[in-house]
Amino acid sequence: MIISFQNFKGGVGKTTLSLNCAWAFTELGKKVIVVDADPQRSVLDWLACRENPAPFQVVGFDRPTLHRDLAGLMDGRDLAIIDGPPRVTDIARSAILASDLVVVPLQPSPYDVWASQETLKIINESQVYNENRKSVIAVNREIVRTVISRSVDKALRETGLPVIPSHIRQRVIFAESATRGETVFESEPGGQAAHEVRRFTKEIGKWLAKS
Repeated sequence: MIISFQNFKGGVGKTTLSLNCAWAFTELGKKVIVVDADPQRSVLDWLACRENPAPFQVVGFDRPTLHRDLAGLMDGRDLAIIDGPPRVTDIARSAILASDLVVVPLQPSPYDVWASQETLKIINESQVYNENRKSVIAVNREIVRTVISRSVDKALRETGLPVIPSHIRQRVIFAESATRGETVFESEPGGQAAHEVRRFTKEIGKWLAKS
């Protein structure tokens, strides 16, 4: 199965979610490969900062043939997670075509929802090539102790895509762990961030099961 984190608006946390969800899936016994399809190579930079090997494989593949070549890269693994590029490119389209599930991370702001319209448009257009593919929205970087406003809730509903119930909060530990080449499961294994990602990942797994 193949998951792609996609949003052509930068700064929504695609790489953070890709890496932390990859770790959570390994805890569930899955053999995982993370594909860095972003020419900025953030996932590979994270890997270079690590002191110990990651429990999942990481490869860089920022070419528009990903939908044809990914099966060969998986090499018997259960799951591929694609960290997509932050702009509209042939690479992004290829990653979407390759996916069983496209996750669109959004910060809980109507402006962020509106800025993601091009992403949603291309996802919808590509559905004709893979009718079984699922697409969902993930609320990321939600401010702790706040409630999503009615305007944000309305904007999310108007996208036409289901929203994963579990939200990921804005927590400093995500950035701190990334600077050390870690995930929150290493920095604070029993912390709230790790708990949120585990719950979020299980819900993603339910969507994959529908694909």
